[in-house]
Amino acid sequence: MSRDIARVEAGPSGRPGACPGCGSEPSRRELFARASCALAAALAASGVSVDAARAYPVDLTNPVSEQGAERSYPLPAEDGVSIDQDNEVILVRSANRVYAFALACPHENTALRWRQNDRRFQCPRHESKYQPDGTFTSGRATRNMDRFAIRRDGQRVIVDLAKLWRSDKEKAAWDAAVLTL
Repeated sequence: MSRDIARVEAGPSGRPGACPGCGSEPSRRELFARASCALAAALAASGVSVDAARAYPVDLTNPVSEQGAERSYPLPAEDGVSIDQDNEVILVRSANRVYAFALACPHENTALRWRQNDRRFQCPRHESKYQPDGTFTSGRATRNMDRFAIRRDGQRVIVDLAKLWRSDKEKAAWDAAVLTL
């Protein structure tokens, strides 16, 4: 069985991917600028404003410290979604409030996805939908996203992984699991 192997043509510098017309390779900064312009053009062509797309950026994060069941994260400076895959935590800042959610959909424990264009969470398995505050809006789930207990310590958010609140069983604790900035 033979395999077709794609070859990358070498540019004038002799290295793959070199800029063929100018004799030099683009810098990382130039590549990033080009990619940013291409993304903005694609968003504009699709009808999504750049401001709307930036409204809730998604980042992967890790705790800055761990103590027992508590994880400490930097206080988000702006609206956005941060996902800590290792600890299965979603940290959200929205409308001057901060929430910490379990990564799993409460319906069948599938990892939730943030749908940036729609500004909501969605389960890829059965399409349950949730607002940024974790409120269930439609789909097969029967309750809101589960929230972790959360508190502020200076410029950090402390999430207690041992205290996970379900809106249908511990409503008062679920309602209180929010930081107001």
